[in-house]
Amino acid sequence: MYQPRLATQEDMPRVYELIKELAIFEKEPDAVEVTVEQLIKDGYGKQQKFVCFVVEVDDKVEGIAMIYPRYSSWKGEVIHLEDLIVSQALRGKGLGTILLDEVVKYGKQKGVKRISWEVLDWNESAITFYEKKGANVMRDWDVVQMDEAAIDNYISKL
Repeated sequence: MYQPRLATQEDMPRVYELIKELAIFEKEPDAVEVTVEQLIKDGYGKQQKFVCFVVEVDDKVEGIAMIYPRYSSWKGEVIHLEDLIVSQALRGKGLGTILLDEVVKYGKQKGVKRISWEVLDWNESAITFYEKKGANVMRDWDVVQMDEAAIDNYISKL
């Protein structure tokens, strides 16, 4: 059985590769702007901005779960699961379950009231996976975002 663990700074190049692989899978191959250096700074600097769990197969990181704290005005402290990524070659082998288990155990230990994340509406295999694990896929909610250009545009009109 594979054992999840907290990622180290040394894992960040492979974490970055998996992030890029996910971007390609999600049809956004050029959307990744973060760098390995930024991952190291943000994950291991003075103010840790995320926690990352990894799972290895044959001494190679093949899956990650990246989370960070949030606050809900309705619930209190919650966790956001930014990415749950398993290398495409090893999907369906139980690595996603191992990582999700670790995230849920971490959330329980921290006493959070909710763990939330997004899933693309066309990713039926992921939706099925999450629903089988007891997650509520809220199809009547839309994700709202402002990217850097939208933020700049908004500010320019103030």
